[in-house]
Amino acid sequence: MNRTDTSTRPKISTGKIFMVAGFGTAMEFYDFTIYGLAAALIFPKLFFPDFDPLVGTIIAFAAFGSGFLARPLGGIVFGHFGDKYSRRTVLITTLIIMGTSTFLIGCLPGYATLGVVAPILLVLLRLLQGFSAGGEWGGASLTGVENAPEHKRGLFGSFTSMGIGLGSLVGSGVFALLTLMPEEQLLAFGWRIAFWIGGALVLVGVIARTRMPQEEPSEHKATGAPLIQALRKHPKQILLAIGVAFGYNTLAYIGSIFTVTYAEQRDYSPTVSMVLQVLGAAVFVISAPLMASLSDKYGRKRVVGWGTALYAGFFFLFFPMVDGHVVWMVVLAYALINIFMAAPQGCIPAFLSEQFPRETRMSAISATYQTGAALGGGTAATVAAALFTAFGGNPIGVALYTAFASLVLIGCAAGLRETHKVATRNLGITATPQEAFAN
Repeated sequence: MNRTDTSTRPKISTGKIFMVAGFGTAMEFYDFTIYGLAAALIFPKLFFPDFDPLVGTIIAFAAFGSGFLARPLGGIVFGHFGDKYSRRTVLITTLIIMGTSTFLIGCLPGYATLGVVAPILLVLLRLLQGFSAGGEWGGASLTGVENAPEHKRGLFGSFTSMGIGLGSLVGSGVFALLTLMPEEQLLAFGWRIAFWIGGALVLVGVIARTRMPQEEPSEHKATGAPLIQALRKHPKQILLAIGVAFGYNTLAYIGSIFTVTYAEQRDYSPTVSMVLQVLGAAVFVISAPLMASLSDKYGRKRVVGWGTALYAGFFFLFFPMVDGHVVWMVVLAYALINIFMAAPQGCIPAFLSEQFPRETRMSAISATYQTGAALGGGTAATVAAALFTAFGGNPIGVALYTAFASLVLIGCAAGLRETHKVATRNLGITATPQEAFAN
């Protein structure tokens, strides 16, 4: 049966969409980035000082991963309110929670002052960060996808991916500057500056989102809980979307967080490792919309599959290239790993959103993506560090784990419906030849 969604999408300029979906997400992921970098460089010494440095790093990464435990809950809660009531209100709320918890982390005394209470409070604030991030990604992605012109949902959805890259770029840049301080000053107060800046920058995103027009209500509302309806009507898509999110987040957090620790283990200074992260993030910001545009033309599954396969294969070359300490080779390694990483990430916001109808879309993509993020991203850095230790400092175990996550991502993406030619009004329902629009 043919069905048309006659709801009117709000007319928002491209610049305003980017400010809401891209810049707002950048502020949120700036906070996530600086926490991950602090977990690699600062927190083992400040909050877990009684452990061997590498063991302390593993524990700090585990604390970093604790935030992912709250992300599925945040996705379920905020996705429900976004579908039933207002996505705009959800997007404002998530930023406020993230900014407050980030600022408080910057004020938190270390183990030497509070003892065991310090790492406990650190984990609690990290859980708040994760809870807010659980609702952020889905709402920001849909701001781009649901307001995009036909044929450009991939590109507009990638504004969220660009925001992630921008947040990583600014976060890595701030940390790179802070690592120029003497280590004593960096540990004493320097690292806190990054968190205080994050709390302040979130205000910019909140202002942008308060100026976003309220979305028009859809004629098709879920009866009862939208997530339950999605589970009942689209169980296959739910499971496969979780697999896609697991695979991608595993790749992304190994590629962006573990590589910092690896560079330091290979005698790169903290400043140099941060500069490499800045370089990688800059390449990612440029590559994500390009990859998404390719998916608008050639299909989501093709770009996701090839990009992921190249990422997995290249990771076996990445480590020896970094080990060589040849400047151009190291720069090339970080650039290529981020280009390949951008292929799935640039497409995923649109690809997953397009699997579900509007009335359950935010609940479905928030719950699935954040569950996959918790299973993959929440464990990636810890598993990678543990494998690196188990293999006696040989990164082959990390490369093999990356290959496994890539296979999961490619396999699950292959099982989802190709959607780049489906009209927006027909997303989430069975397509007929009349429902597709021509390239």
